[in-house]
Amino acid sequence: MEPLLHVRNLKASLHVEENLVEIVDSVNMKIDEGETVGLVGETGSGKTVTALSILGILQPLGKGKPLWNIEGEVLFKGSDLLKLSEKELRRIRGTEIALISQNPIPSLHPMEIVGFQTGETIETHRDVEKQEVTELVVEHLGKVEISDADKRYYHFRDQFSGGEGQRILIAMALIRNPSLLIADEPTSSLDVTVQRQVLELLKAMKERFKLSMLLITHNLGVIAEMSDYVYVMYGGKIVEHSDVKTIFGKPRHRFTRGLLASVPRIDMEKDLFKFGGVPGNPYNPLYPVPGCKFHPRCSYATDICSEKKPQLAEIESGHWVACLRTNEILNSQN
Repeated sequence: MEPLLHVRNLKASLHVEENLVEIVDSVNMKIDEGETVGLVGETGSGKTVTALSILGILQPLGKGKPLWNIEGEVLFKGSDLLKLSEKELRRIRGTEIALISQNPIPSLHPMEIVGFQTGETIETHRDVEKQEVTELVVEHLGKVEISDADKRYYHFRDQFSGGEGQRILIAMALIRNPSLLIADEPTSSLDVTVQRQVLELLKAMKERFKLSMLLITHNLGVIAEMSDYVYVMYGGKIVEHSDVKTIFGKPRHRFTRGLLASVPRIDMEKDLFKFGGVPGNPYNPLYPVPGCKFHPRCSYATDICSEKKPQLAEIESGHWVACLRTNEILNSQN
């Protein structure tokens, strides 16, 4: 069967004065029906730009020179989203593909009641009576465990906590029963207790609505708990991907290992997981480096790493790594 979403060679470059700055570099990714795919990386690695490129919502409103240059293919149910008109894309956004954005409370309109905002996608895409919309909104606010949903329908965003705001965004995303949910850092601005509640809610909603999910985060705990497959991104490029057990049990890219080593683990006594993290500074797309983007921070780098760009290669069944020295590194550790 064809994947529900198949991203092929996606590139996103930002116009900065007279130059194009590459933010997303030749990303390939697929999500099958019912899967949760995690996209993990440092802040600024291009995760959110990848999601917004898929949805076609990077370009600013109004006329003038485009801010972004997007290339590649984004096949959703067989149709290339990058070739669709804005009108055709609007039929898909919020109906077939829904987005939960970062920072829940700021994502809501300050001057509109949350009930209206939650039901806006229904009124945009369907000719329905206002009473029916209100009933659907109250029902979905109840499903995401907003207490007194019929009364709080009329409240404004500042009358909700961060956790409640995240639940509202989830209700807003699910109200049209989409096939694919893109959750961009759904727990980043929440305290630990509320994070747990939101994750449990996402699990329940995924099962209830038969969702596929692209989960974007830098939180490795969230990735480990929620994902079936994982893509690791550095400098806008996928540097490793496999199933979640392989990524956490047998990581092969130095950046992936650094991410895992930055979080205390119960098995830290193993040489592979000594606590330490990733040395150096994050990649800055305004100052591109030749060869492998990670080589200035890599303890295994040699001269060839600064000269040649690595491509993803399958080192074992279903496990792909973009590193010029994978074999030498593996041999040195055996």
